Amino acid sequence: MNLTNQMMGLLLMATLVMHSVQAADGKIVIAHRGASGYLPEHTLASKVLAHAMGADYIEQDVVMTSDNELVVLHDLTLDRVTDVAEKFTDRAREDGAHYVIDFTLAELRTLHVTESPAANQRFPAGASRFGIHTLAEEIELIQGLNKTTGREVGIYPEIKSPWFHHLEGKDSATAILRVLRDYGYDSMDDSVFLQTFDFNELKRIHEELFPALEMEIPLVQLIAHNEWGETMEWDSKQWINYDYNWMREDGGMTDLAVYADGVGPAMDMIVSYDSSLEEIKISNLVGRANAAGLQVHPYTFRLDPGRMPAYITDFNALLELFLVEAGVDGVFTDFPDVAVRFVDALVD
Repeated sequence: MNLTNQMMGLLLMATLVMHSVQAADGKIVIAHRGASGYLPEHTLASKVLAHAMGADYIEQDVVMTSDNELVVLHDLTLDRVTDVAEKFTDRAREDGAHYVIDFTLAELRTLHVTESPAANQRFPAGASRFGIHTLAEEIELIQGLNKTTGREVGIYPEIKSPWFHHLEGKDSATAILRVLRDYGYDSMDDSVFLQTFDFNELKRIHEELFPALEMEIPLVQLIAHNEWGETMEWDSKQWINYDYNWMREDGGMTDLAVYADGVGPAMDMIVSYDSSLEEIKISNLVGRANAAGLQVHPYTFRLDPGRMPAYITDFNALLELFLVEAGVDGVFTDFPDVAVRFVDALVD
């Protein structure tokens, strides 16, 4: 898994001295793509580090290969974080991108994963050696670390673009649920959240797949801005961006609560980017969601230079604004160690 035995030992030792109180004060820290502020996202190394840093949950974005394997990768395409364009010079689609779904798992295992060149303040792009792994392999790693450390770190998989997979003739949601069930995540009491931006698929999971597979786990509806194009739907004439606006309107959270157990909104849906140091504008989203029985886990908290909102200058102040003043139930962050220290301090 591209970590030396010595490094693994050091990380496991770190686990023993960090974050002894899980989900202190009911607040949870979700490692966004692992400890991605320190190591390339969605590598096994970043997941080990996130575990050692005391994250309560570790996220897995899941996409499907041509031979129906489930791999952990954020994008539907490979170009941003791998050397696919060098290894497979003739496999791009018309848009110039190399899609995961066009490759077998064996082919993907030949690729080198790197930090995105755009993240120039983070782990050096192209340095060291990292690879692509399956959802099952990551679950086995996290469960193994749970056993050796005595902690119970949960998993937080996302079904990436199920609408796209359906267009390609693949049912990624069912495949993911089967893997989760096989590894013991099949009840509401298990340490798992399953998330998706696709409400139609979330509803299908709740109404059809859970009964068919005889399982039920917590579901989280991710909320995007419409123009991001996170989810597409057919309007009888063409594919259009899904309209998320109804979720934040009166009654929206109540309607969501029929199918979901939590929501994952973008940060600015809770605290407006129009806020300033003198005037913080907090929406009523958290109050509405909690009143409907939904947890709220916003994304994504980063402390890199230039990546914090302009209305605040200190990362701990940002965490306090959301976790204390706005009252969210947990945060997705690339820097789980900093968030864990903040949450632990809430109950000291």
